[in-house]
Amino acid sequence: MSTHPRLLAPLDLGHLTLPNRVVMGSMHTGMEDRAKDFPRLAAYLAERARGGAALIVTGGFAPNLEGTLYPGASKLTSRRELARHRVVTDAVHAEGGRVALQLLHAGRYAFTPWCVAPSAVKSPISRFRPRALSDRGVRRQVRAFARAARLAREAGYDGVEVMGSEGYLINQFLAPRTNRRTDRWGGSPENRRRFAVEVVRAVREAAGPDFLLVYRISVLDLVEDGQTWDEVVALAREVEAAGASILNLGIGWHEARVPTIVTSVPRAVFTGYAARLKEHVSLPVVATNRINTPDVAESVLAGGADLVSLARPFLADPEFVRKAAEGRSDEINTCIACNQACLDHTFVKKAATCMVNPRAGRETELVIGRAPVRRKVVVVGGGPAGMAAAVTAAERGHDVELVEARDHLGGQFDIAMRIPGKEEFSETIRYFTRRLEVLGVRVRLGERADVDGLVAAGVDEVVVATGVAPRLPDVPGIDHPMVMTYDQLVRGERTAGRRVAVIGAGGVGVDVCEFLTTDRSPSLDADAWRHEWGVGDPAETRGGVVRPHPEPSPREVVLLQRKSTAIGKGLGKTTGWVHRASLRAKGVEQVTGVHAYERIDDEGLHVALGEDGAEKRVIACDTVVVCAGQESVRGLAEPLEAHGIRVHVVGGADVAAELDAKRAIRQGTEVAARL
Repeated sequence: MSTHPRLLAPLDLGHLTLPNRVVMGSMHTGMEDRAKDFPRLAAYLAERARGGAALIVTGGFAPNLEGTLYPGASKLTSRRELARHRVVTDAVHAEGGRVALQLLHAGRYAFTPWCVAPSAVKSPISRFRPRALSDRGVRRQVRAFARAARLAREAGYDGVEVMGSEGYLINQFLAPRTNRRTDRWGGSPENRRRFAVEVVRAVREAAGPDFLLVYRISVLDLVEDGQTWDEVVALAREVEAAGASILNLGIGWHEARVPTIVTSVPRAVFTGYAARLKEHVSLPVVATNRINTPDVAESVLAGGADLVSLARPFLADPEFVRKAAEGRSDEINTCIACNQACLDHTFVKKAATCMVNPRAGRETELVIGRAPVRRKVVVVGGGPAGMAAAVTAAERGHDVELVEARDHLGGQFDIAMRIPGKEEFSETIRYFTRRLEVLGVRVRLGERADVDGLVAAGVDEVVVATGVAPRLPDVPGIDHPMVMTYDQLVRGERTAGRRVAVIGAGGVGVDVCEFLTTDRSPSLDADAWRHEWGVGDPAETRGGVVRPHPEPSPREVVLLQRKSTAIGKGLGKTTGWVHRASLRAKGVEQVTGVHAYERIDDEGLHVALGEDGAEKRVIACDTVVVCAGQESVRGLAEPLEAHGIRVHVVGGADVAAELDAKRAIRQGTEVAARL
């Protein structure tokens, strides 16, 4: 008996049957924007089809120029574009998969001067004010959706997904926040729904009855003056009557001040809306957001959803479904919702990939093939870079040994997973540990590799992945008993007092503040998380937003940095604002423009502020936590090279800056792929 019977059950949609209940949700990768990248896009999607995704939804394609996200962004507007799309559909179908094209009109979210919207209401995330559509202009947008759907069918797609969520154009028509019209497209809830319903009806008429039509419906806007629950239900019923095949749930607008997809969001926290909506419609309903393991997906389906949508988990592991079906769920490379290489890339127009799987989106260039000659490879260091290197080298058929000085694997991820809201990082350690076991890599824990031992062992290649050590600044009193490094604090080797000064406000310093100001992680308790961020019920308040009630900090924390810019400015595009909001909510005092850390003594931390350091201040504290950067640990490299051994330095041992796990895993993988 399968341990995931609901997940693996087929679903009969009439004109086609899906082999299981897993949809690969839409996510823009950047490969959609240029014709020359479509072969790469085809390889990327085909690998996910081969891995078992029942239905793949592409990244968004605009139905006309006005709907494009930015100049040169993806669109489907002409038969001249069909040939490139057939490369994609043929590749997916060759692997037995099904693929739907997402039709996405950006509306006021477009970064173009020609953007349009229901009303001339500027978005807080775009510098362009949209032009309000005339009645004729609205009808022209409806026809554009229909034309794009007809072209999608001609290109070989099995269906389309009409994007009516996340604050894009259709969603903008639905909410009073952005629709201030008084004509037949606005005013009353019925009129605000008209555009969405007319789009679905026109798409159905254009594409025919035997074409999949997924409607992405926003069930929780998470913005003020969003939709009410009654309005969502009424829309779902009207969209069903207009010809939709499936309702795929969407959560939150891009401008919402509630996180919906970062790692601190509890697993499956929004999926209950699927069963709730299903009470009112007869269409299959897809649950979404933070579903990243087969067990979670199975429980969501047991709770009433018909299908589950996973986007980033298919970046992390294209074989998600196949492994679940084969009873190998423990071998899945779990998405940890870090966003570092996917959404953070997308929002700055870089090609999306995945921190824990750097092959994602690079299937045609980062090929892990068998090595022509089997070599004896030793990887020194069991952090992210070392684990990635050892796994990839073993996949290539080498004789691999991994040596780690601590009594467990993980490196800096072992620290990260202890930060409230980053518990998911333990999944990456679990995955690599299991993969090393499956591949037969010999793992020696609690041992320090030395030059003589490696030379005597006759190794061919050594990958030095020994990571970093915290850097201690040259400050008088740095050896005071109140001073500790971030790793001593987070690993539990030292305990902080009630008043804490944190030196260094990069990513590590911000994480340390999260650690210091949180007694219990709301990420592990859905109700506590909703309370913390102000997530309410759309049946009670428009958009489902209420006043947040963060838990008070158990400590007084002061975070200091030398830069005069705002703290957290260099954090990830899609996650940094969450961390900055948490610092404010927890009452962390933020001090910028530190000219010098003058000394540490029994009074506390003495600092000089301002450009000339004329302003003096004493931060009275019981504890000083140092997060002032790292230094590479790479002492093995030169002596080994002197003995004629080929050495490859990766991860923090190569570059210590800001503990870049994305670079570390990619580098470990790429180096091993060349061995």
